Amino acid sequence: MNIRAVLPLATLLALAGCNRPVPPAPDKPPEPQAGALRDAMQQPLDKAKAARETLEKAPDTRAADEAER
Repeated sequence: MNIRAVLPLATLLALAGCNRPVPPAPDKPPEPQAGALRDAMQQPLDKAKAARETLEKAPDTRAADEAER
């Protein structure tokens, strides 16, 4: 092809890729994006708290068992 035909087509193609994205509607709140990450971080913390409560109750249970014997 001739450079006179290719250059304008390439320029138009490059300019077509420079469009700005359409901003979201201002009256619609943004959707939460960190929910899954927050849940993934909270699960191990909840398990650790449950294990801690179990361990804190364990000495009381052992003392009650020994008192019954």
